[in-house]
Amino acid sequence: MSLQTRLIELERKHRQLEDAIAQAVASPSSSDLTVAELKRKKLLLKDEIERVRLTMPEPTLH
Repeated sequence: MSLQTRLIELERKHRQLEDAIAQAVASPSSSDLTVAELKRKKLLLKDEIERVRLTMPEPTLH
């Protein structure tokens, strides 16, 4: 899997977690623990996205 493909997949998962967090916050039946776990996963994904971005080569201008 290329770095670009990996980055796209991580960003997709990050957006899905944002949606899941919004739904959990809006739902009266979800617990604070559930929301906290989703936020933790989102932060881990954000860290992974940054690591991938740092390993990608800089685009060159021709």
